[in-house]
Amino acid sequence: MNNEFLETIVECMATNKEMSNIQKVQTEHRVKLVEFWGIKEGSRVLEIGCGQGDTTAVLAYFVGEKGLVHGIDSASLTYGSPISLGDSAEYLMQSKLGKQIKFDFEIDLLSSNSLEIIEDYFDYIVFSHCSWYLKSLDELRELMQKIKKWGKQLCFAEWDSRIKTIEQYPHLLSILIQAQYESFKDDSVSNIRTLFTPKDIKSIVESSGWTIINDETIDCPELQDGNWEINKVVIDIEDELNKTSDIPIKLKELIQSEVMLLEEFINSNQVKPLPTYAFIAVKQ
Repeated sequence: MNNEFLETIVECMATNKEMSNIQKVQTEHRVKLVEFWGIKEGSRVLEIGCGQGDTTAVLAYFVGEKGLVHGIDSASLTYGSPISLGDSAEYLMQSKLGKQIKFDFEIDLLSSNSLEIIEDYFDYIVFSHCSWYLKSLDELRELMQKIKKWGKQLCFAEWDSRIKTIEQYPHLLSILIQAQYESFKDDSVSNIRTLFTPKDIKSIVESSGWTIINDETIDCPELQDGNWEINKVVIDIEDELNKTSDIPIKLKELIQSEVMLLEEFINSNQVKPLPTYAFIAVKQ
């Protein structure tokens, strides 16, 4: 990928000062997604679950000064580490891409009065690497049904649970462990609350009135996310199991065994992230 092209986007991100190499890898992955979705210059894009703007910046570059990227997220401005959503958004808004970006945080999309959007106002609705934040399959289904009136095309991406190589196994195992204990929480701010497989996602999206016209599995072997999720499990597992009192003893013991398997694997094997399942859908 053209380094100058990539640098232009990365320079607009707050993380570029301290973690430029990490940000380059993350940005390159988002460029692959946006190119696959075919998002055109001058387009209006609604990005759901924008987080700290990793995809937002790439979208803004592709739509150009005549386009618009409206990023929304349910989290607060103070959420996120090492840089909060608020600080990331402010930095991005002050960059050369800022004029074509709008942010709204603490938005509950399933609330009847959360956003007033003209029907079919957006050319694209982007839902990228954020579905596992949701608390249930039903919540994803409700979202897919509600957003349908706002845009013409759905652009979706999430980790693909169908591992291709043994090096991806620990990333998947770390996800499964988190999904197990998260299922006992009523409220959470964790990155992973519900595991959706590609089959789950396709079924929910199509039953919500969308037709998938193109899908693809995109490899992203340089991404750091697999190691991040593994480290979170290993560091946090004792605290997570202790504070989640409703978990049956037998399940706790199973999770502890899974963590031991995870630790044993990463001590002697290379780790690679899961691939990404991406698709384009239009309204039925």
